[in-house]
Amino acid sequence: MTAPSADGTGGRPRPSLAARIASRSGGGVLRVFLILMALLWLTPTLGLLASSFRDPGEMTESGWWTVFTEPSQFTSELYSTLLGNDTITDALVNTIWITVPSTVLVVVFGAMAGYAFAWMDFKGRDWWFVAVVGLLVVPIQIALIPLARLFGDIGVFGSIVGPILFHVGFGLPFAVFLLRNFFAEIPRELLEAARLDGAGEVRLFFTVVMPLAGPALASLAIFQFLWVWNDLLVALIFTDTSSQPLTVALTRETRAFSQNIETLAPGAFLSLVIPLAVFFAFQRQFVSGVMAGAVK
Repeated sequence: MTAPSADGTGGRPRPSLAARIASRSGGGVLRVFLILMALLWLTPTLGLLASSFRDPGEMTESGWWTVFTEPSQFTSELYSTLLGNDTITDALVNTIWITVPSTVLVVVFGAMAGYAFAWMDFKGRDWWFVAVVGLLVVPIQIALIPLARLFGDIGVFGSIVGPILFHVGFGLPFAVFLLRNFFAEIPRELLEAARLDGAGEVRLFFTVVMPLAGPALASLAIFQFLWVWNDLLVALIFTDTSSQPLTVALTRETRAFSQNIETLAPGAFLSLVIPLAVFFAFQRQFVSGVMAGAVK
């Protein structure tokens, strides 16, 4: 039997006029709202891009938005000056040397440890995993001084090795936690079938588990890459002038803003555009990994 509606007829109650208007216009209104929010968030990036192609003298006289009414302001002189600045170019190379190993090592070691915690039986496995999860709440600030002394004792303080070891050490707990939970959702039947075919743990890990974990690995790599690339605190403490990354070099250029304005805008945009390029390159895998974790 169908319950009578509010107007005495069968079926569902007829929605109100306001509900019908909202349901028909919700998609368009939401789309417009999201576009406006995206433009709002992109405005600083657009301003930085426009400023990086302007003459330093014009930067102090007018806002960046004037380039749309006066296109003659566009010039590539600032990028020529930037590429001729050995401090900035060396810092960019140092940033790559710090970020890439820190990301690769965390992904590789995190995947191995996550697989071990998910599918390998060893004594104290659960307690070891609890200890790893507990490391997530340890703030990096309390480890700066002890690790600075340790790195000084082993002779890596002030070199690129120091920040790499720091980022790997503090990136692994999150990597193990994330990948262990992802690996634990892999069907046991799939792994058992591979073992029946003669696959050992190493072959099982590289030929079965790792291909399935592509989205999760991409998500982890993006998080780690962005954290290390944009890091300033750790780099300020553990590097010197010969090993400083781009964030530190730009910070030191800021101290002499009036003399180095021609390097700040293009340098800051260069520091911004590379992480954006990495994110958009792996955007599909990142979304897949996030959605997989949400469903599971």
